[in-house]
Order: sequence, then C-alpha cells, then structure tokens
Amino acid sequence: MTATREIFLPEAPDTAALAGALAASQPPVAVVHLHGDLGAGKSTLARAWLRALGVTGPVRSPTYTLVERYPVQTGGEALHLDLYRIGDAGELEFLGLDDADARLWLVEWPERGTAALPPPDLEVRLAVEGDGRRCVLAFHGGTGGLWQFGFENRMPFAGGS
Repeated sequence: MTATREIFLPEAPDTAALAGALAASQPPVAVVHLHGDLGAGKSTLARAWLRALGVTGPVRSPTYTLVERYPVQTGGEALHLDLYRIGDAGELEFLGLDDADARLWLVEWPERGTAALPPPDLEVRLAVEGDGRRCVLAFHGGTGGLWQFGFENRMPFAGGS
C-alpha cells in the first residue's frame, strides 16, 4: 500500500518546515529515499531533517565520503548517504552499514544502490518549479501509513497543490 501527498515549497524555510514535520512524525526506525535532479534540494532537506533531530555540529554532504553518521537525540544514529558516485550497489558492502544502529536512513540517489538498501518507508521526490520546489511524498506499507497520519497532523503549512 502506498499513499502519496504532493506539496509545493515556495521558499527555503518551507523545506525546513517540511523536514521538521517529517522528523517529528517519523517512526522509531525509518528508511527514506530522496529522489531528484542535481540541485533539486535533496541535501537541503536532509540537512534540515538532521537539524530537526537535534544534530548540532557540522552537517557535511556525503558526496565524496558516501555516508555520514550522526548521533540523534532519540538514541542511535542517522545515516545520510549520497550514492551519486557509486558504480554498483555492491560497493555499499564496504561502507560498514550492516553494523549501523541506524534509526534513520536518508539516502540520496537510491536508484544507484537499490539492491543493497533496505526498502523505503518513505520516498521523497523533489523537483525545481519556478523559484520553489515541488515535493511528492510516497508513504509505503503499514509503517508509511502510520507515518503519514502523524505527518498530516504536524504539517505546519497547507502546501498542497
């Protein structure tokens, strides 16, 4: 079962508000696949999401390191992956993700590593539209359905299309 929600994000603060609502409503363990062209706002959304989870230090882009790990206030860690530079899903084996105490996976360019990744509870598709961003959220399965319910109750703005 998949439920979708489309949102227009006219300005950068709207992206941060979306990230905050998603972080506040996320399940205890969540896998998020972030889709979009270069410059669509995937890293901006991930950075705001990590901030909403209480990450206070530098939030680095994993473009060259492929994965960055962040301790989160709720315990465990959040993983931020950028798979743009990998050639094959098998390369993920060398990132040490099997032993991760990950409460959140934020995966940019997941299509490059799909075979080696856990399935998403949420897919976020971002696209530039005028001066803003068009965002489509696809909540998957039972976990995604519960997440969507919590998210809809925390949405800080209408943002619908």
